[in-house]
Amino acid sequence: LDEVIAYLRANEVKGYVALNTLAFDKELDEIERLLRRCSEAGVDAVIVQDIGVMALAREVAPELPIHASTQQSISSADGAEFARERGATRVVVGRELSTQEIASVARGTSAEVEAFVHGALCISWSGQCLSSEAWGGRSANRGQCAQACRLPYGVIVDGSRREGLQYALSPGDLCGLDDVPELIEAGVSCFKIEGRLKDERYVAATTRAYREAIDAVWDSTEANTVSRDDLRQVFARGQDSERDGLTPGFLQGPKHQSLVVGNAPRHRGVLAGRVVEVYPKKHGLEIVVETAIDLKRGDGVVIDCGPD
Repeated sequence: LDEVIAYLRANEVKGYVALNTLAFDKELDEIERLLRRCSEAGVDAVIVQDIGVMALAREVAPELPIHASTQQSISSADGAEFARERGATRVVVGRELSTQEIASVARGTSAEVEAFVHGALCISWSGQCLSSEAWGGRSANRGQCAQACRLPYGVIVDGSRREGLQYALSPGDLCGLDDVPELIEAGVSCFKIEGRLKDERYVAATTRAYREAIDAVWDSTEANTVSRDDLRQVFARGQDSERDGLTPGFLQGPKHQSLVVGNAPRHRGVLAGRVVEVYPKKHGLEIVVETAIDLKRGDGVVIDCGPD
């Protein structure tokens, strides 16, 4: 931890520790040790879900800032103030809130407000899913989500199976790039990008995109080097010929039919085109493709039946 924080300091970057797990009584001694250790290392804040862990942090490391995790399900100004009164300097609001609802929270609290703007969405309220624990013994509230929402399910409507909705619990990925001005106006102090198991290309593209979008609001410029196409290339779910896999989530209000397309649970890449002819050859196949984007030698291409 000391080495990580020193590296971040050398690069003028803040470092937070995600301690947003529900704690059992038998674990409190270990959590106390971790809190003291974070404080000694100079961590900028710990992200906490458990109210008991918040109380313990104030007692044993009062100088250590606390951020209330989105898994505290803060969806109102009263909820934000509840967390602030217990030591939180920043609250991460629930991902189910619209921009207007986030503004209402920000107006009613003196805590900083942080909101998710990009990345994977959970089918359960603010990540408090119980299906992974119930079916697989891995708790989503203890950092071990097995992503049961990304599995295939059969959907029965009026006694008949609904085709084309195999992944009915798998939401598309959030992209709030177009909502940046409204979020700033709403009083959001910090934008949060979800990045579980993502690679360095994803981190670079998403952070740069939102940095540029924020700067454009303040400076009235439009010199963005990262496009929506770039973002859907690095990662998006449920892509097909009509959808790029990126949705506004709940930022523009609930739109469930567009949020969950149900055709694919993972990243498929940008639609490159359609196969129009296949010719058998002696040592394989010759494939004729009607391209939708420019392709060049070295590009990786996947051919499948597609959802439609």
